Amino acid sequence: MEESSKAYVHSISGAGRLLPSAGRWNSIEVDFGLIPTSSYSKEASPLMYTKSYDFRLSVQDKSHLKRFIYIVISLILVAAAAALLTALLTRKHAGGGSLSGLPLALDNALLFFDAQKSGFLPKSNPVKFRGNSGLHDGEWKQDNTSLVGGFYDSGNNIKFSFTTAYTITLLSWTVIEYSHKYAAIGQLEHVMDIIKWGSDYLLELLITSTSSSEPESLFSQERGANDDDKVDNDIACWQRPEDMTYPRPVFKCKSSTSDLAGEIIAALAAASLVFDQEDSNYSTRLAQTSQTLYEFATKNHIKGTYSEDKDCGVQAANLYNSSSYKDELVWGATWLFLATGNFTYLSYATENFEAAVEEALPSDSGVFYWNNKVAANAVLLTRLRYLRDPGNPYEPTLKTCSDMANMIICSYLSTPNKFSMTPGGLIILQPNKSAPLHFAATAAFLSKIYGDYLNIINIPGASCGSEFFSRERLQNFARSQVNYMLGDNPMKMSYLVGFGDHFPEHVHHRAASIPWDGHNYSCSQGKRWRDAKESNPNVLLGAVVAGPDEDEGFLDIRNRPEYTEPTIAGNAGVVAALVALVDEPITPRTNGVIGGMDRDKIFSKINS
Repeated sequence: MEESSKAYVHSISGAGRLLPSAGRWNSIEVDFGLIPTSSYSKEASPLMYTKSYDFRLSVQDKSHLKRFIYIVISLILVAAAAALLTALLTRKHAGGGSLSGLPLALDNALLFFDAQKSGFLPKSNPVKFRGNSGLHDGEWKQDNTSLVGGFYDSGNNIKFSFTTAYTITLLSWTVIEYSHKYAAIGQLEHVMDIIKWGSDYLLELLITSTSSSEPESLFSQERGANDDDKVDNDIACWQRPEDMTYPRPVFKCKSSTSDLAGEIIAALAAASLVFDQEDSNYSTRLAQTSQTLYEFATKNHIKGTYSEDKDCGVQAANLYNSSSYKDELVWGATWLFLATGNFTYLSYATENFEAAVEEALPSDSGVFYWNNKVAANAVLLTRLRYLRDPGNPYEPTLKTCSDMANMIICSYLSTPNKFSMTPGGLIILQPNKSAPLHFAATAAFLSKIYGDYLNIINIPGASCGSEFFSRERLQNFARSQVNYMLGDNPMKMSYLVGFGDHFPEHVHHRAASIPWDGHNYSCSQGKRWRDAKESNPNVLLGAVVAGPDEDEGFLDIRNRPEYTEPTIAGNAGVVAALVALVDEPITPRTNGVIGGMDRDKIFSKINS
């Protein structure tokens, strides 16, 4: 065949066929004698380098040629299809809870807090269906204070001080331990912004006397309803927070607030460690306020639970009834010790730990949530014993804590289990309560973080009598609970909104269920959206709903909050579990980061 009978073809990835080429570059020169003569001359090529090859093929039988062409095209199509299928399966798997999908899940879970913000929102707020709201909070009758900011608790427009403080404590703990993980996936600045938003609000909650700067009480609840409240309120009214026009009185505790004070002490102290390097002035303010509140709560105050005081708010008592105050005061003292290095606080924590254990509800044994800090406190003090042992006189209590931490972790995994499991693998920590996912999340977090502590000191696992659980098994348990939340369950439902292909679309949430369309909707108009059968017009990205029942049934119905309502406290636990399970960043062991955990930051204030 003659030179003039040649043409060039090339293959584009994903095209699935050979395409004509205008030149030799990245092409294969084909001479089949079937292509019309081209005026193109290879000598006229402006390129100095070519990747063309001359194939001088004589076609004796065109049927063989056609078969060859079909085979080549088929192979290309199969290869392209295989590549596409692999990409889709990988993406699908990531959306179903694999470790590769955890950074995205964590990113989404943090966005929920941006959707819950009250006050003047920054222009950069990533949740576009939210705007400024609650701009006059605190300015009511004799109070006349500023309580602008903070977070709406759940699907209503109430701000609870107790759960806000718990949320900030838990998120701060995760940043102190896993800041390198947050940084590696680009979420450190985001989570610190969330913590500061909550800490700023907590600083506003102290009510000082007119004669001194010492606190005399605390604000516990922003709006809600009284028993005799007949006007529009956050419970009766289904309305976006931006549209609220009804009065928003605040509730302040006038007598016993030891538990509320203890959780705020913990939150401010933990947050002070978060901002120690980034904003030392703010960190100092948080620590000093925490210490001031500690003096108030432990020395000059009638001890008791805030929910015993009717002035603290009806919904605070009904929705977040506190069963004890001793665990919060010990929790607060523990964090104050870590934030200041003052062993007076460690003395209080160790001397009162047993009393906190004895006063906890039996049903709360081994459960970490807004009402019970004993399990988390045991794990945290175990970290102190393992990695910065202060010795006597603290050793007996610290030994009790490490034994308890082992027992708690074993209770999640032992066979037969102390806690029941659904057939799909979800641990049921509180059989008589809704929101099983929120309890399972904190169990996953405690398991993984305890395993990370063991990893730092090269202990292979936890011993429970005759049973031994490796660190890998601790991680696998934590992973199983998170995977369940993200879609690995009988419903094939991701309970984290917006993650995966199938997730709740009728979340019990006022702002998400009413269109963001420039119109203000009254309370009566809002009921239409509450009762609508359609999906929420706004996707509440990152919200983790309450979850299924014990039989793993789930009703995606807006008016069934026991299934579809998220809370800031619940999401905080999910964030904690997710960041603990995210793959560790590649960092040298010599800089104090081991397995993605910062070994030393939590002890930076302790000089011993």
